[in-house]
Amino acid sequence: MSYGFIMPKQIFYGEGALEQAASSVTGCGNRALIVTDPVMVKLQNVKAVTEILEKDGVGYVIFDGVTGEPTDKMVEAGKKIWDSEKCDFLIAVGGGSPIDTMKAIGVVAAWGGSINDWYGKEIMGELPPMIAVPTTSGTGSEATQFTIITNTEADIKMLLKGRNLMPDIAVDDPRFTMTAPPAITAATGLDALCHAAEAYTSRKAQPMTDTLAVSAVKRIFRYLPVCYSQGEEREARMQMSLAALEAGIAFNNASVTVIHGMSRPIGALFHVPHGVSNAMLLPGCFEYVYREAADRFADLGRAIGVADKETGDMEAAERFIRACRELCRSCHIPTPEEYGIEREKFMAMIPKMTEDALASGSPANTRKPLSKEDIAGIYRSLLA
Repeated sequence: MSYGFIMPKQIFYGEGALEQAASSVTGCGNRALIVTDPVMVKLQNVKAVTEILEKDGVGYVIFDGVTGEPTDKMVEAGKKIWDSEKCDFLIAVGGGSPIDTMKAIGVVAAWGGSINDWYGKEIMGELPPMIAVPTTSGTGSEATQFTIITNTEADIKMLLKGRNLMPDIAVDDPRFTMTAPPAITAATGLDALCHAAEAYTSRKAQPMTDTLAVSAVKRIFRYLPVCYSQGEEREARMQMSLAALEAGIAFNNASVTVIHGMSRPIGALFHVPHGVSNAMLLPGCFEYVYREAADRFADLGRAIGVADKETGDMEAAERFIRACRELCRSCHIPTPEEYGIEREKFMAMIPKMTEDALASGSPANTRKPLSKEDIAGIYRSLLA
């Protein structure tokens, strides 16, 4: 059996990665649109990038209008600046939201129209050069061919795909993650855990993604608790940055499964950050599906040391899921009601969320076949 595998053309990672990437970054064009958010500007993370551009005489303009999870309106606003400023390449500085917004701006910059026009279609054709500088350890968007944009009229988080959505350059410099507060550290780190564990247990898993996924899971269980409680610990931040990159490459090639499929509708309808909604679902989803992939979940249990080769697959799998539940608890992940979602409103939206989850295609990658009733039941269990 043969497999395909794609990743960014260039990856720079570790301390000093931005400086190492400088000549590659400045060689991408003459005027950059920097896609970011106001916090990244305030923390001077954007300044670190603009200093490199200025040193080589490359022009830039900053679009800091990514003020939450990316929407079609943010993409439209960024495209207007791209046009008016005559930019020719893109740099994202921030978490998954600026990176996903950058990708979508690249699509409409190349092809015009609205990003909503691409829902349900594969994005083909050349896009402007794109550089991703993540400032959280979680989304892995710097190494994927996906972007998630909310269609504000339809209240749908659109999963858009195309190999040219892959950034040309990924710069994973852990210094940018040092300022992430504990709640962001937890949510993004657990997002990375979902990426890695879903990739490993996906129907589309392959040997190369398995290697990266297992490595990421081991790093996350070892280093996320440290980053959460001791955010200034540089080695832990570096290891989580690498784990997020590994997990991103893994799920880019093996796909995600039920957690991500069910998470997107919660985010779209109740405005829950992506990593938080994933973490809400993580233990319950895995508990529901693990029996049909017990050997795969068991491998992860053995990898993190909660089981060994003498432990049977079913027991090892169950221990892994208990470890996931405990990690979510120690990171203080809320239930939907604790987050502030009204029980009645959540229950009323379960039919729509179920339809949207299945329409995304991600649940179909789960080794256990899942029906509408299965998905709806998992949603209801979040309120138990």
